Amino acid sequence: MTEPSPPRAAGRGGRTVPHPLDADAVRTWCALALTALGRERERIDAINVYPVADGDTGTNLYLTVESAARAVEAAFDGHGASGTAPDLADAVGAMAHGALIGARGNSGTILAQLLRGMAEILGSGSGSGSRSGSGDEDGAEAGPGGPAAVLKQALRRAAESTYEAVAHPVEGTVLTVATVAAQAAERADGTPAAVARAAYEGARAALEATPGQLAVLGRAGVVDAGGCGLVALLGALAGALSGEVPTAAITVRPDAPVPVAGGCPAAEGAGQASEEACSEGTAPVGPHGNDADPDGPAFEVLYLLEADDPAVARLRTRLDALGDSLVVVGGDGLWNVHVHVDDAGAAVEAGIEAGRPYRIRITHFGAPDSGGRGPRRRAPEPAARAVVAVVPGDGLAGLCAEAGATAVTVRPGEPPASGELVQAIRQANAREVMLLPNDPELRHTAAAAAEQARTEGVRVALIPTRAAVQGIAALAVHEPARSFDEDMVAMTSAAGATRYAELAVAERQSWTMAGVCQAGDVLGLIDGDVVVIGSDLAATAVTVLDRMLSAGGEMVTLVLGADFPDSLAERLERHVRERHLAVDTVVYEGGQRGAPLLIGVE
Repeated sequence: MTEPSPPRAAGRGGRTVPHPLDADAVRTWCALALTALGRERERIDAINVYPVADGDTGTNLYLTVESAARAVEAAFDGHGASGTAPDLADAVGAMAHGALIGARGNSGTILAQLLRGMAEILGSGSGSGSRSGSGDEDGAEAGPGGPAAVLKQALRRAAESTYEAVAHPVEGTVLTVATVAAQAAERADGTPAAVARAAYEGARAALEATPGQLAVLGRAGVVDAGGCGLVALLGALAGALSGEVPTAAITVRPDAPVPVAGGCPAAEGAGQASEEACSEGTAPVGPHGNDADPDGPAFEVLYLLEADDPAVARLRTRLDALGDSLVVVGGDGLWNVHVHVDDAGAAVEAGIEAGRPYRIRITHFGAPDSGGRGPRRRAPEPAARAVVAVVPGDGLAGLCAEAGATAVTVRPGEPPASGELVQAIRQANAREVMLLPNDPELRHTAAAAAEQARTEGVRVALIPTRAAVQGIAALAVHEPARSFDEDMVAMTSAAGATRYAELAVAERQSWTMAGVCQAGDVLGLIDGDVVVIGSDLAATAVTVLDRMLSAGGEMVTLVLGADFPDSLAERLERHVRERHLAVDTVVYEGGQRGAPLLIGVE
């Protein structure tokens, strides 16, 4: 999968190529938003005081948009392979889905829901009948159902959906900024570009008013961090449609004193904080107390969840009783869950009862990448050296954890973004890190992550592992007591001495190195190339093993997929023992979904 590309034909002086409301506009929107959030990330992190002063809102928004941009690029790549082009519905749907699966933190999760709300309208057919979304070239509003009207509806739906996702909405946050932006868009006339510009200007005005609506912001003298990110996103949308990209920095610290006690000034159309909160000069609180309280919940828990609507409704109720800052977004069987709790295990167990949680992330607010809630939680001293590994299943993630490594678990078709790898490196909290991408397609992504981590003072070695079994071999010889260079050489040598193979099931008819395969055929790949085409899983696995061991070997590693039969694993062990003397076999429950079996031969 390609990395998000910069805005095409972008020029100097804050200009790019204007687009009508179409798929190309969405692509450019993603690229401009990524650039804007990259520019503003550190400033947004610095003003992050609500709901938790953990200094990561800018980073979380950047990672969420990075995932969205990758998904849009994948949509274009997929259509390009077939000689077609995506329409507006394809592009905006990909953007929303990418944000959903890559959402990080409270702010990223809300942003994912906002984009999903926009996709409901833009992808419904109201404005996506053609690539331009309009019968004319300039994208001007052509009646009540024209593209400008559709964009207004999409912005209104986006604002509404954010309130639906948050268990206890609070004004003076990104929710208010989204609402005021939608109201400003409603009053605009003309093209989609004019509507987007009005939304951007409305969001800027609403953002400047947030310190007067939320006392914790007023006391800190800053605007809402999540709202700041939304302003950047809407500025990028306006730039994609008009060609005029906002270049001025977003105001994060209002010059004028912010009145809190005795009044809650707000932008026109913004919801007010409660009168009691204003009169007391305190932030609005939910049933669990002030979310900004330094003695609040200790952990942030996030996970993707496959579950039906009734189960998610029950999950919301249970998680709301466990903690605060609850945000559940998604639909159609896939959800992103975010909550702050003291009992992280209970939050995960609730997800297991509701469906199948995965990509589980648990962050202690005293951890080095969280910024901490207060002085009572001190960050631990960095370790001398750590390992970060990308793995395709929960079983391998557990294996890495047992070995002291930090795992980044991925699913087929959902590779990690470079920012996600950077976050994992930070989470490892070490002065030196060995990074195992375990996939040739992640070479450039991992290199970018390593370079970013180095700018933050972490010494990173990128071990060239091309498969999970090579990662296992490298991890087995990792020795922190050795010098950095010696450890890097030993791990690289172990990975290079491990041949790798996997079994896969063909999804369609295609040409391979071994001939033509049909949909449903079992494919045996060695070192990335198809060498066997079979109809039976067991027979194909045996053939692949024999081919690999014909060149010699001392140990076979079998990593079983989620649905791989135990009886078949025993059969393969027995085959190796009987046919290949003096070769040991080790079996791991990998849990990966994409490949029924991974094989390594050392």
